[in-house]
Amino acid sequence: MRLDDKVIIVTGAGYGIGKVYSRGLASEGARIVAADIDFEAAKSTARELEELGWKAIPTKTDVSKEEDTIKMADETVQAFGRIDVLINNAAIRPEKPFLDTTDADWHRVLDVDLNAVFYGCRAALPGMVSNNWGRIINLTGMNAIHGYSGRAPVSVAKHGVWGLTKALAKEFGPSGITVNAISPGPIRPEHDDPIQSQHLHGQVGRIPLGHLGERYHIASLCEYLISDGGGFV
Repeated sequence: MRLDDKVIIVTGAGYGIGKVYSRGLASEGARIVAADIDFEAAKSTARELEELGWKAIPTKTDVSKEEDTIKMADETVQAFGRIDVLINNAAIRPEKPFLDTTDADWHRVLDVDLNAVFYGCRAALPGMVSNNWGRIINLTGMNAIHGYSGRAPVSVAKHGVWGLTKALAKEFGPSGITVNAISPGPIRPEHDDPIQSQHLHGQVGRIPLGHLGERYHIASLCEYLISDGGGFV
């Protein structure tokens, strides 16, 4: 599944699974644009990849702001000439009782988890259409499938991303562009967090394999969807 010279934007690439995506895709020959609101974290990811002999640049991007996503796309084209793949990974998942959720809480989640995907796709798609080839991968998580107590805005946003994914797949398929959503089950976190670990391990009994998924499982799925072998998905 070599991805030689594919130009890939990964949002939220400074930490966690976004960093894992970046490393895995770069190891297959892709050129990575590591986008993150934390520019030092984005630079750290890009520096790690470059030290391994791979091509990468960082970009400071607040995905909830349209002007930032436009800048992200422009910097990618300036550095590598085009955008082949957009992985919308950046997200927030706050927990708060619904009746305590303020307007600001609601809009912040929708801005980062839903509107950002709209902005990113709108910035990346024109070049993909011109090249008659592209891949968009949206990470939605289980919030797109199950409504979670204390996460009403997250569940709404991720359901919205699911709908956007299906609509864009139909609209841009004729242009040689695939659009897919990945909704992973419980994944082992990068660092131990007692509250998160308790929540995740409480779900192990519902997983047929009897254990949590690993971050590289999702990274490998991204690699497949980007590859020629994933071109009919």
